Amino acid sequence: MTNKNQNTELENMRHSFAHLLAAAVLDLWPDTKLAIGPAIENGFYYDFDFARPISDSDLPKIEKKMGEILPTWDKFEKISETIDSAQSRYMGNSYKNELIQEITGKGEKITSYKSENFVDLCRGGHVKSAKEIKPDAFKLTHIAGAYWRGSEKNKMLTRIYGAAFANKKELDAHLKQMEEAKKRDHKKLGQELDLFVFSDVVGKGLPLLTPKGSVIRRELERFIVDEEIKRGYLHVYTPDIANLKLYEKSGHYPYYKDSMYAPITIDNEQYMLRPMTCPHHYELYLSRPRSYRELPMRIAEMAHLYRYEQSGELSGLLRVRTFTLADAHIICSGAQQAKKEIAGALDLIEFVAKTFGLKMGKDYWYRLSLGERGDAKKYYKNDKAWNESEKLLRALLKERKADYIEAEGEAAFYGPKIDIQMKNVNGKEDTMFTVQYDFVGPERFKLDYTDKDGEGKRAVVVHRSSIGAIERSMAFLIEYYAGAFPAWLSPVQIWVLPISDKFNAYGEKIAEQLKEAGVRVELRDEAESLGKKIRNGELQKIPYLLIVGEKETKTGTVAVRDRSKGDIGSMKLDKFLEKILKEIIDKK
Repeated sequence: MTNKNQNTELENMRHSFAHLLAAAVLDLWPDTKLAIGPAIENGFYYDFDFARPISDSDLPKIEKKMGEILPTWDKFEKISETIDSAQSRYMGNSYKNELIQEITGKGEKITSYKSENFVDLCRGGHVKSAKEIKPDAFKLTHIAGAYWRGSEKNKMLTRIYGAAFANKKELDAHLKQMEEAKKRDHKKLGQELDLFVFSDVVGKGLPLLTPKGSVIRRELERFIVDEEIKRGYLHVYTPDIANLKLYEKSGHYPYYKDSMYAPITIDNEQYMLRPMTCPHHYELYLSRPRSYRELPMRIAEMAHLYRYEQSGELSGLLRVRTFTLADAHIICSGAQQAKKEIAGALDLIEFVAKTFGLKMGKDYWYRLSLGERGDAKKYYKNDKAWNESEKLLRALLKERKADYIEAEGEAAFYGPKIDIQMKNVNGKEDTMFTVQYDFVGPERFKLDYTDKDGEGKRAVVVHRSSIGAIERSMAFLIEYYAGAFPAWLSPVQIWVLPISDKFNAYGEKIAEQLKEAGVRVELRDEAESLGKKIRNGELQKIPYLLIVGEKETKTGTVAVRDRSKGDIGSMKLDKFLEKILKEIIDKK
């Protein structure tokens, strides 16, 4: 049996569980209105309009009811509906009737599926017999709010999620992973480690980084800016706001209009908070005539961007409404130079990933994101340019012997791209970094240069993000390290712990010497037991604890406790300083 068939069978089983969940909910709360319930990765969900609120504490009761109903089911019987019969069957349910109108409008057949006394509007995709549904291979996991059809303009429904797998062993492994994910959740750790907060007064999706969180961001920015400058990037600053005409000229406005903030009228002109920096960098390039000798020109910026995300899509630092992107636009003299620059951008991305301890194929992978020739609304119409650019990126990945997948319909509107994909601790795939080929921007902005023969030529642009959005990268790294950052990234690298107030003066002397050397250190001289101080240091995931008492004061040493190795003995301060500074510089 092929993997495709196996995946289809598992998806059918998960969808069947969604029907079972809906049947159980109706049995327990008959006045509930059903919305939709699809199979999803790792399980299923169903959206309900309850007459009264329910909570996670109700899930065991629902699971029990599902177990009681399942033995009474046999098969999923298909019912072909007319529009009249469907509207009659689902009378009073606005959600089902909206779906019926939508199905009819597309000219599709309306079908329902029946299992004993339960009937639901459905296109199909179930197990052949309910006996194939394994009662020990599913688990209801949690409840969340979800707007009907994903729109904030619609009513908030109650979504019940369930996990479902081919057998209990796979389910148990998944649930164990989810438990680990809860421990690593960046939203939870962000609060415990005092890294960032959100304020409804400031606004949804607008993160406030604390002093400790700001350290991580600052270190990431310094790291990537310094590395990019070494590699020939020209770092610039451009405004966070621009005239709407700029985005109309670039072509972004019609494509990104729904994810941009509304225009602001200033002096009878409309301005936008920028969702991207491409046109700003193009205008910098156009500020004077350019020669082929200046190309490739790598214009880079730590850019503050603003995009409207629906409330239901917001998630900690992963999905926010303002973020800082390590952005760059490389102006190239032609396709071959662009290919070389894309290879250089991938080299940089792989260097960044290696610095974080990520391994290709295990922690991240490449996705060649392609356009759809028939979708002129989503993609710029130029079949020849699409074919040539996609062929170029595909050839580059093959030359690098890179493992990659292809995804149609995931390109930018102006050209194909290579996305660097990673999974977060919840198993959800995110695009972290990207390299894009652009044949539209140069035409719209007339990005020309003078060739060596004195003729004017049209440039090619490569868009690339080396470390992605800083906020998203922070979220990923918080979860990847489980909050235990390597010393170079850790907000506080050392705690100095006097064993009693008699040794506070020596502890303060040690802390000052470390500060002068550029190490982030805190003196913890609270009137608490040493054991409690050590426990607190471990909870705060401090890389090194330096314990000082009578022996250390007399010998001019520190007793070193390593976060991962425990006590590693006493050493002279200069020796320890040499050790940690090397660790910080090498970014181990």
